[in-house]
Amino acid sequence: MARNFASMAFTPAVQKLQEQFGSRSAYARMEKQVYQDGLTESERDFIAERDSFYMASIGANGFPYIQHRGGPAGFVQALDAKTVAFVDVRGNQQFISIGNISERPNVSLILMDYPQRTRLKLYVKAEVIPLAKDPELVQRLMPIGFKAKPERVVLLHVEAYDWNCPQHITPRYTVEEIRRAFGPDTE
Repeated sequence: MARNFASMAFTPAVQKLQEQFGSRSAYARMEKQVYQDGLTESERDFIAERDSFYMASIGANGFPYIQHRGGPAGFVQALDAKTVAFVDVRGNQQFISIGNISERPNVSLILMDYPQRTRLKLYVKAEVIPLAKDPELVQRLMPIGFKAKPERVVLLHVEAYDWNCPQHITPRYTVEEIRRAFGPDTE
């Protein structure tokens, strides 16, 4: 069963601060709103277009760790309404996120579209899958031409999600987006 993002995010301490600063009544209504039981086509399409995201995990020491994950557009995909996945490729080999997930699978993601000033927040339970366990999934997830070395698959079982307001998102553009906007190079 899906859960409402606000009802998960607005813990008693958060609610107390909302009350103190006058936003509690608006957010209490948000907690009672109807919400989707899983990702809709809109979320799945948004995820498929991303070339990066931020992932927060919690270590055994109680501290959060936030990691940027990137690759070609489509390296992270919604497999269905309740599962997002990506092939974890070789990086700096610190293994902080993967180690944290091995002890505490609750993870949070933020996926950004800077030009459109849009962000999607996800609460998920992460599961690490060895490459040999599902080679077909690895092939499905690994973008064509991506030269990185795959090490494992990370399945992200969606617990809740929320679209966030565009306030304070500074538009940023990739070189490719700028080229498309201004036409062919004049070099």
